Formats: sequence, C-alpha cells, structure tokens
Amino acid sequence: MKIILSQAGKRFQREWIFRNLDYEFMPGSKYAVTGPNGSGKSTLLQVLSGALTLNEGTCEWYQNEIKILPEKIQQYISIAAPYLELIEEMTATEFLHFHNHFKPFVQNLPVDFILNEVGLHHAAGKQIRLYSSGMKQRLKLAQAVFSDVPMIFLDEPCTNLDVNGFDLYYRLIDHYCKNRMVIVCSNDANEFNFTKANLNIMDYKVKTPLPSKAAE
Repeated sequence: MKIILSQAGKRFQREWIFRNLDYEFMPGSKYAVTGPNGSGKSTLLQVLSGALTLNEGTCEWYQNEIKILPEKIQQYISIAAPYLELIEEMTATEFLHFHNHFKPFVQNLPVDFILNEVGLHHAAGKQIRLYSSGMKQRLKLAQAVFSDVPMIFLDEPCTNLDVNGFDLYYRLIDHYCKNRMVIVCSNDANEFNFTKANLNIMDYKVKTPLPSKAAE
C-alpha cells in the first residue's frame, strides 16, 4: 500500500495549514510527521486517512498499483490518536471484540492474548471509564497495532505513557509492524526514533493568508 501526495494543500478559512506538498509514502516504510504543537500534523494525518479532503492538489492511495477510492480507504488503515475516543461504557474485552467485527486482528490473535500483550489482562473486565489515562492509551495502541491492515497511523502515540509504556510501544512496533507502513505524528523524538524518513510540516507553510474579499 502506498500514498502519493501531489501539490497538496489544506486550509481552514483563509489560513493555509500546508501547501505545495509533494510526497510518497511507500509500502512497509516508517515515517515521522514532525512540527510544533498546532502546526498541522494531525490535519495532515486526517487527510492521509481520508477523513479530510484537500483544498488543492491530490492524495491518492494504491494497493498493488490499483487505485483505492477515498471512501474505501478506512479498511486499509488503523489509527491511534488523542481525538479518537474509546467506548468507555464497554470493558476492554468488549471493546476489542466490537472492533474485531470491523477489522480482523493480525494472525487472528485472540482478544485475551492482545490484552496480555499490552498489560491490560488484569483489567480486561473493567469498564474503560474506570481506566487511568495510561491504560486507555495502551488500549488505543492495541486496537491500532493489532488490526490486520497495511497502514498504521499514530498521533502522539505515547501520550500518558510511563517508561514501561514506552518500552511496550517500541516492542509493539518491532514485533507487529515490520512489514507495514507506519506514520507517526509527533514532536517528541522518542516516539519516532525508529522511522527512516521525516516530513517536517513547517517546510510546507505559507507565510501569508488568502487575500480578503476587500483586497480582491
């Protein structure tokens, strides 16, 4: 699976978030999207996931050189991000079984195994609303990394994780993401030190906003 951005630009109202972005994300490769807080990293990730459309240019997805329609792209992607909520009335076991109805897990791994891998086996039957922020982040990583998809998008993946959580994150990437595309949005080098390429969103900023109607 690969993604090709051509002269891509995204703006909100009159402010360009990024513009003139040409980039190729190749199958099985690891990428970091970097930049300061509020610079547009998450916006770019949502464009790559098909959740947002561009204002100019194109974002195209290909599987074995066959173009994938934007409305179909979600089945090829899993995401862990701060703005994606868990279903907190469910237990972790219920949540992963629910998720599994939409996306199978790699190697058809059972839910109990996955919860053990991310250190949540002791709380498998507890409602997610009772989890700590770190436990919730482990569950977000579990549903993203263990989904059997060719592309994994991780936005600030170690938010609320302690040292052991970071170790878990590295192990999940190493054990379960070797042959899959991974894109990490972060300004913390510890979250993307395994990536081979760095796209700095600041390289695609426009200094001046769109002209006002009066100026036109």
